[in-house]
Amino acid sequence: MKHFFLASILAGALALPAAAADYTIMAPAAPGGGWDQTARSLQAVMQSEGVSSNVQVMNVPGAGGTIGLAQFASQQKGNPNALIVGGYVMVGAILTNQSPVTLADVTPIARLTGEYEAIVVPANSDIQNIGQLVEKLKADPGSVSWAGGSAGGVDHIGAGLIAKAAGVDPTKINYIAYSGGGEALAAILGGQVTVGISSYGEFQAQVAAGALRLLAVSSAERIAGADAPTLKESGLDVVLQNWRMVAAAPGLTDEQKAAIQADVEKLAKSAGWQETLKTKNWQDTYLSGAAFEEQLAKDITATEAILKDIGLVK
Repeated sequence: MKHFFLASILAGALALPAAAADYTIMAPAAPGGGWDQTARSLQAVMQSEGVSSNVQVMNVPGAGGTIGLAQFASQQKGNPNALIVGGYVMVGAILTNQSPVTLADVTPIARLTGEYEAIVVPANSDIQNIGQLVEKLKADPGSVSWAGGSAGGVDHIGAGLIAKAAGVDPTKINYIAYSGGGEALAAILGGQVTVGISSYGEFQAQVAAGALRLLAVSSAERIAGADAPTLKESGLDVVLQNWRMVAAAPGLTDEQKAAIQADVEKLAKSAGWQETLKTKNWQDTYLSGAAFEEQLAKDITATEAILKDIGLVK
């Protein structure tokens, strides 16, 4: 009888669903920017969709995410409950900062979203359209100050590519890097800079409220709901998409990595995440496993070439 009860208890325990893992997600930037928004969106949807019952977000800003990346890689080794968000910005920052810690020092899990760049000016600016901005840039590149994210990130690359497409030396652009989207936005709204460049979602609310004027977007075709031309149709041959990813700690077992990938896939395919993408105007660029690792390697090579072209990497 004793053996029967023990067997029954064991069978019951095996039949129970595995407890959802608790996660801590690092956003390697200040609050308010794209990585912070991504981390907090992951937190909300993971909890609402039952992927995890408890998700915490921590911010570690600085140097295009490389400070947070270094801390994550050294402190979270072997921890299956630790995640970090990153993306195209981090790829550039690693190269421009000559960071000793790279994405090879963490475990890439999946690319989640893509977002196009937006070029904005304060509503009271005398610049009415992208053509007038290009005229100013051609007349005196240094007189046009650009506010965006970290040096070497997608915003910086975007400003350089716009200058190059306009026939202006991209090494002459006056780019001011901010560690968080909130800081850059304050500088733009306060008229401390000429123009802002960042992901469309970071400016969307202020554009809708009439505080910012949207000059152009970096997509191949116009963005639904955005009253602005593409850079391409404005005569500037630039198409650029920022993407964001989630990675896990280094030193995980294959089983731990597979469990995290399964959780992230459940999140990515959930109704809650699809609604978040729609609300934030993020493109669904979900890619995981070996396919993502292969694409990441290609993106790193391509980014290095672009950064050399615009004088940010030697």
